[in-house]
Amino acid sequence: MSSSSYLRSAARRLSSAIPHARTIHMTAPRAALYANADAQTFKKVTGTPGRLVLVDFHAEYVDNYLFIVYWKSTVEYRWCGPCHQLSPVLEALSAEPNKSGSGLPIDLVKIDTDSEDGYQLCTQFEVKAMPTVIAFKDGVLVSKFTGALPPPRVKKFIDEL
Repeated sequence: MSSSSYLRSAARRLSSAIPHARTIHMTAPRAALYANADAQTFKKVTGTPGRLVLVDFHAEYVDNYLFIVYWKSTVEYRWCGPCHQLSPVLEALSAEPNKSGSGLPIDLVKIDTDSEDGYQLCTQFEVKAMPTVIAFKDGVLVSKFTGALPPPRVKKFIDEL
């Protein structure tokens, strides 16, 4: 038997005697964004243990159209202005892993208050103005704020959770 065939034979015997192992790389759970969530998604996500969930109650459109006359042209404005300002701030802050004060990953659930489920959730949580953000930790309501806060104040709100 040549030395190369002997080495191959020994390598086969050793490889069958040693169990195969895999390298596993673990990272922190990534935050999730649930846009226009329904009641079922809301219940599932806010009840997840070990997560911090921000629920953004916002209005996609105002009920009555607001027409703005600007330089002799009429513009139809259908978006809730404060909701439009706050939305990208919440999305950016919740996308940063482990940025809450508790170190928990942050999920963002967006509820359109014009939907049937959104209306029911607004009633359940006594949402009176837009936007309203409610924070849940391990399924329990822990804090909330109303209005389009500036980014530093939203960050402070998240840090205190």
